[in-house]
Amino acid sequence: MRPHVRRASPILEKLRRISSGDLLATTLPALFRAEDGEAGLCRSLDELGSRAAHAVASGYSLLIISDRGVDATYAPIPSLLAMAAVHNKLVREKTRTQVALIMESGEPREVMHFALLIGYGCSAVNPYLAIETLHDLKRRGLLPHNVTPNHAEKNFIKAINKALLKTFSKMGISTLQSYRGAQVFEAVGLNQSLVDAYFPGTTSRVEGVGLEVLAREAQMKHAYAFQPLTDSETELAVGGHYQYREDGEYHLLNPQTISKLQHAVRVNSATTFQEYTDLLDDQSRHYCTLRGLMQLKYADEPVPIEEVEPAKEIVKRFTTGAMSFGSISKEAHETLAIAMNRLGGMSNTGEGGEDEARFKRDANGDSRRSAVKQVASGRFGVTTNYLVNADELQIKMAQGAKPGEGGQLPGHKVDEVIAKTRHSIPGVGLISPPPHHDIYSIEDLAQLIYDLKNVNPKARIAVKLVAEAGVGTVAAGVSKAHADVVLISGDTGGTGASPLSSIKHAGLPWELGLAETQQVLLLNDLRSRIRVQTDGKLQTGRDVVIAALLGAEEYGFATTPLIAMGCIMMRKCHLNTCSVGIATQDPVLRARFTGQPEHVINFFFFIAEQVREHMAKLGFRTVDEMVGRVDKLDAALADAHWKAKGIDLSSILYAPILPSRVARRKVMAQDHGLDQALDHALIAKAAPALESEQPVKGSFAIRNVHRTVGAMLGGEIARRYGSAGLPDETIHFKFCGSAGQSFGAFVPNGVTLELEGDSNDYLGKGLSGGRIIAYPPKTSSFLPEESILVGNVVLYGATSGEVFLNGIAGERFAVRNSGATAVVEGVGDHGCEYMTNGTVVVIGSTGRNFAAGMSGGIAYVYDDARDFEKRRCNPASVDLEPLVNDDDVAVMRGLLERHRDLTGSPRAAWVLENWAEAQARFIKVFPHEYKRVLGVARAEKDDGESTSSSTLVGATEVKHG
Repeated sequence: MRPHVRRASPILEKLRRISSGDLLATTLPALFRAEDGEAGLCRSLDELGSRAAHAVASGYSLLIISDRGVDATYAPIPSLLAMAAVHNKLVREKTRTQVALIMESGEPREVMHFALLIGYGCSAVNPYLAIETLHDLKRRGLLPHNVTPNHAEKNFIKAINKALLKTFSKMGISTLQSYRGAQVFEAVGLNQSLVDAYFPGTTSRVEGVGLEVLAREAQMKHAYAFQPLTDSETELAVGGHYQYREDGEYHLLNPQTISKLQHAVRVNSATTFQEYTDLLDDQSRHYCTLRGLMQLKYADEPVPIEEVEPAKEIVKRFTTGAMSFGSISKEAHETLAIAMNRLGGMSNTGEGGEDEARFKRDANGDSRRSAVKQVASGRFGVTTNYLVNADELQIKMAQGAKPGEGGQLPGHKVDEVIAKTRHSIPGVGLISPPPHHDIYSIEDLAQLIYDLKNVNPKARIAVKLVAEAGVGTVAAGVSKAHADVVLISGDTGGTGASPLSSIKHAGLPWELGLAETQQVLLLNDLRSRIRVQTDGKLQTGRDVVIAALLGAEEYGFATTPLIAMGCIMMRKCHLNTCSVGIATQDPVLRARFTGQPEHVINFFFFIAEQVREHMAKLGFRTVDEMVGRVDKLDAALADAHWKAKGIDLSSILYAPILPSRVARRKVMAQDHGLDQALDHALIAKAAPALESEQPVKGSFAIRNVHRTVGAMLGGEIARRYGSAGLPDETIHFKFCGSAGQSFGAFVPNGVTLELEGDSNDYLGKGLSGGRIIAYPPKTSSFLPEESILVGNVVLYGATSGEVFLNGIAGERFAVRNSGATAVVEGVGDHGCEYMTNGTVVVIGSTGRNFAAGMSGGIAYVYDDARDFEKRRCNPASVDLEPLVNDDDVAVMRGLLERHRDLTGSPRAAWVLENWAEAQARFIKVFPHEYKRVLGVARAEKDDGESTSSSTLVGATEVKHG
């Protein structure tokens, strides 16, 4: 069902006048006497709920909650408050399912407004003032001449509907019915009595405003609306919530702070940097962050500054954010890496891979290699060589600034270099789906941690989480899953390419997530074996100190280093028009980039020196001493703004009482259990190949307790031979038995793994050029084409290589395949999901939703049941064509012949023997995006060829996506 956004139209008026039959409608006024304040608002809410309950009892099935009728006496009840009050009243009386609630309000105008209303029970919304504003804009000539009022209205409704669907999907919710009334929100700044009364079940951890403040705000807005106008008050407030405006909403990063920061790092002026931080740290007039409501409790006897840990050691705890090459320019990305490598800190690749040329040092000794390689659950550019060239491998579970959303790189930013780095196709947009498409349980995450540690045993394994309610429990699971680092990412900061709704309304402050994580890890005695890192608009030394006191050992920065390099916060990062050459791939604009590693280095040393000054005053000589000392923080609310007086920081500042043996920071290493890996035997057997590229063969028994077989061997090969690997068939190992998870993960060129038996999930994960052959035991009596051979998520994020499977695979076969070739006898649901490159041949049936999100590569499916088009394939991003092109036929026959020869497949042999009959049943799955990139040349090539008489789209009839 689509979300509903309705205007004040004949539709609503018709509903309002229904007075017979099953649909009886009544309108309930959502107004209160402005002069009565809190008492009047409370009374009106009670009356609204009682009227709604009485209407249900009287047989009404449509309740229209309306704030029309505002005048000099009556003010509107906030629409969300009114809706939640009615919804929860009816829920308590067990009558909610008998009625639909329609909100007629002048307040809703943004995506989050509609999401909240629906989330707290609304069935349909009539944003009459937003619609009337569009008509008014047209009357005043402020819309393009070719946009009519009705067209503008349709665009608005379409935009809101699409954004709502995006919002639902971020929570893993598919339908409006599931989202309505689900209350999947956390309140920040509402007190518990208000939440209990009107938003029961909603988490609110720092208390805040109550009904009194809401009434006072409504009174102020009402008084402002009805006060006599003067000549100087003819304009409405400029807003400035999403972008800085003079006299608008206050932004921490504004022209003054940006200019101070850039001047300080360019002339290396500590005085100017102090002026910059003074503007940010003094939040007594502008409450922008939770840490702005805290104060440091300095020691009576400070430590001499000379005895405090030096800045050159503190800067090693700093990292830069996961900004991918592609989202920012080559020059900006490499400048950050050079700066952090000079400091001894760490830069992060983001999920876009990294050019292998950066793995080697420059002639002047600088390194452009990012120490942190982000994996993002098997997304673009993750090869064995990429993984071994890292000091830390970071699994991106979510992004703090937009949790639940994946990254997206528009096709116009994907040039030849970026496509090569990400193992995709130039010009084809790249979408990283939300993480709940990847990790379904803590066991899946634990497996990925184990996989990565096998490939690169020397690297730390980090997991990036979002600061949200319950993150402490997840962090405890991450620690038990043997991650070395957990990153708690805050809601502020993040890319300027994020949706505006996400920038303002998704995620939570890192202070909340970090405090909860520290407390849960301490209470479960898990803190001692995992490092904690945080990020989210850290800008000053004071920010770092507060993060340390709340439990973080390492600190991430992203926005501020970009500003140090020249970013001027245009917030147009997705348009490829960045005028300072940072968030663009345009060569002309990139030439304008003036940032230098020294600018970033100066920034971090300024931060470190400020940290040292605070440490001296607090009485700490080392950062390790400071970590987790929450007793050195206090709330600073005595002189707070009238809205902030109700804030309660006790949940953040809580220090569990624990035995002295429980460490507040990491003091021991994780045991990843690599000693028992079967790969040690493989590496020993492969010694001649590793040392001198001599061919090696071997046979091994395998059991399902042997996980990630081949990954450690692959890492050894990549360390010695890079992405080229070894010559084909240098190493050929045969296994007999049942393989565990991730068999053949990250296997590089030159390695063939042959399996006689079966395998669990994730076979061929991240395959990087190797070959995997699997078939049932030769003594088995069942038909391979009718039997499950391997588990789910085969070829997950593979970049190259081959897989031949004489049997059926489970769900999500070749998900995110970025270049591997595969032949399989059948697949489960969601085959080739989000595939960006490569070739897949399925010579049997498929499950549902095949090719969902597929943007590159080609799949060929044998449609014996003739139901693939109507029942099996998701046509949203692909065209289906008959197999008639000579090149396609040659590719198909060649792969089937190899499949027959390597696996002994009876089905492949039958298809080849009966090719004249079988060819007509093959369907070519061709993504729209891939066709668009191939363009006219591809269409001309196929022009004039005969097309099938079926309903399949012919190659010359393609409608480009």
